[in-house]
Amino acid sequence: MGKTETKLKAEIICVGTELLLGDILNTNAQFLAKELAALGIAVHHQWVVGDNEGRLAQLVGEALERSDLLVFSGGLGPTADDLTKETVARCFDDTLQLEPSVLENIRAYFAATGRHMPPHNEKQAMVPQKGGWFENHNGTAPAVWFQKDGKRAVLLPGPPSELKPLWTEQVRPFLAGETRRVLHSLTLRITGIGESHVEEQVGHLFENENPTVAIYAKTGEVQIRITARAASHEEGEVACRAYAEQFRAILGDVIYGEDTNDLEHTLVQTLAEKGLTVATAESCTGGLVSQRITQVPGSSEVFGFGFCTYANEAKHRLLGVSEATLATVGAVSRQTAAQMALGAARVSGADIAVSLTGIAGPGGGTAEKPVGLVYVGAARGDEVYVAKLLLGNRDRQSIRISAANRALDYARRLALGLPMPGADKLSAEELAQQKQAMR
Repeated sequence: MGKTETKLKAEIICVGTELLLGDILNTNAQFLAKELAALGIAVHHQWVVGDNEGRLAQLVGEALERSDLLVFSGGLGPTADDLTKETVARCFDDTLQLEPSVLENIRAYFAATGRHMPPHNEKQAMVPQKGGWFENHNGTAPAVWFQKDGKRAVLLPGPPSELKPLWTEQVRPFLAGETRRVLHSLTLRITGIGESHVEEQVGHLFENENPTVAIYAKTGEVQIRITARAASHEEGEVACRAYAEQFRAILGDVIYGEDTNDLEHTLVQTLAEKGLTVATAESCTGGLVSQRITQVPGSSEVFGFGFCTYANEAKHRLLGVSEATLATVGAVSRQTAAQMALGAARVSGADIAVSLTGIAGPGGGTAEKPVGLVYVGAARGDEVYVAKLLLGNRDRQSIRISAANRALDYARRLALGLPMPGADKLSAEELAQQKQAMR
């Protein structure tokens, strides 16, 4: 290959009727896709095909027209319906022959468990004349490879306990010689704005050959994946980070993390670094925010109180929300959200408190207070903010997740002293009024 960059195109083909029927979870495709990407080999297609010789041969023929490398899993067993090796051999104009050393390895594998090798297992000792094979130390079927006109196929056994070590120990080093490039990626995680707004601001950065950019919309957040093709992971990391700075310059602090796990991990880490604590007061989210915080290792250092105050009585008795406020403007209101946050901070002694009250549905909404209306409160000392979210008549879980994300992000922002987009800060007069109402 010399020093020129190779851009091998690959396809993953998983063989087995049990995969098509959903009887077995296809984890091999995910594993192989990540491994090929790490080698700088672009996976353009993934396929699942049953144990049918005609359909498999058709797929192989079509794939060879498009791609340089075909990676197979499955269909290398000893039974009559295991046809992958024979079918691919014909497509590559190769012939299978019995390899004595492989046959001896299969016999030794059976002998090690006190069993006699059935005659039909000899089929697994057939290897390509023009290609080659890799010895399987964890099973009976060796991996094999074929080559024709610059195109190559690698066939791996289906059981992950055999496929993964074969790949790691032998196939990956073998394919590493096919390219002098690797792919390195980093992911920017964004919350507070939707996919369309992200694309509106930074869409022009998506049109780039290297690094490339992809955008993914999740419930309550957006992810931007930046991938660079480079001679090494170190060089790729430099390229990705340099390109990420262009996104940061435009999007600013809506990017809450880079290659981080999630928003709650980021919050716990931020609070720990700042020496701060947080408390939660939840109604419509039913403890979701506190659950997400406490699933993070080390969260006990920054989180001690989580109030799940679904009923009005709980809001009053545990947090001190005014009965008059609940009777006049209701539980789903700006005033209640503010008092819930103030009450959580006061009772817990936490530096920061966030609150949520709203209508997650389905049903229960009115014209004035529709399903998807959520108020999020956030307090740090005498700085109290409330945001009114209109999340739409979506499913209940989506509303809860989106609202929880906003509360987690507001806690992060208060810890860092960042602006609070979408939230109004209570004036000194209004703050005094809410505190007075709670007495």
